[in-house]
Amino acid sequence: MKWRDAAIGAGVAVIVAAGGAGWYMVQHRGDLPAGLARANGRLELARIDVAVKYPGRITELDFHEGDVVASGQVLAREDDTTARAQLDAARARLRAAQADVARAGAERDARLSALHLSQLDLDHARTMFHQHLVSDMELSQHQTSLDTATSAADAAGRAVDAAQAVADAAQAQVTEAAAADDDMTIRAPVAGRIEYRIVEKGAVLPGGGRVASLLDPTDMYLTIFFPSQQAGRLRVGDQARIALDALHQQVIPATISFISPEAQFTPKYVETTTERDKLVYRVKLRVSPETARHYGDVLKSGMTGDGYVRIDPSARWPATLDVADAPQ
Repeated sequence: MKWRDAAIGAGVAVIVAAGGAGWYMVQHRGDLPAGLARANGRLELARIDVAVKYPGRITELDFHEGDVVASGQVLAREDDTTARAQLDAARARLRAAQADVARAGAERDARLSALHLSQLDLDHARTMFHQHLVSDMELSQHQTSLDTATSAADAAGRAVDAAQAVADAAQAQVTEAAAADDDMTIRAPVAGRIEYRIVEKGAVLPGGGRVASLLDPTDMYLTIFFPSQQAGRLRVGDQARIALDALHQQVIPATISFISPEAQFTPKYVETTTERDKLVYRVKLRVSPETARHYGDVLKSGMTGDGYVRIDPSARWPATLDVADAPQ
């Protein structure tokens, strides 16, 4: 029994020591060296509204809240009866226009052949004229025939150009109609997780109506607030650190991606280390996509934690905020 009691005592001692070490890390992180500042905030993921481009009725929904979707994955479809009919009509107009181009081309070729023959006739008539075998009137008639054939060939060429312009316009209409028909299929703009399924099958939406909201797990940031004397010393692109409560204060590397140009009243949920400041500046600490992918589903929107910044560029990060082994 003595050895069992000794083992239990040793285990308790290890747990107490580990807990004490964790408490020490958290508490002593509050004793920041000069040149550093801290503020609490919430982790946010970029939210993307997935919406329809054209008004219509939803006929299919292929997702649920919480689903992980790939970029380009089909999420929903609208009734495309009208769009499909418009596409078919545009294709029919294109076929007709292409047939007109072919007919105009054949007519042009015939006129060019006639022009060539008229030129040969005129050349022959000139030779005979020099040999006094034809009169001036006959030579003039051949010249008139050539001029007429030239005008006809030119007109046929312009007809081909006009027909081709109509065909090009018809092709553009087909492209536009095909794009509109394709837009009746709603796809995920980026890879991410479905946050909300906003509509159900059968709903009729206006243009721009939302189908779902999507969270981009590679675009995340912690929003924090600093008073002017600290915010004024920060720069976009500076290094930062994030320590989330749910991850037992594990340190995540970040950079300052945004500093609000305007002061605002301190949000109610924000706790300050001093007396509540009336006016503060919003600052975003962005986690790089590589770091976000490294943590995967561990990082979630709404997680609370602390953000650390250097208000003195020469200040060194303490060991408790070391991220040497974390992906940058």
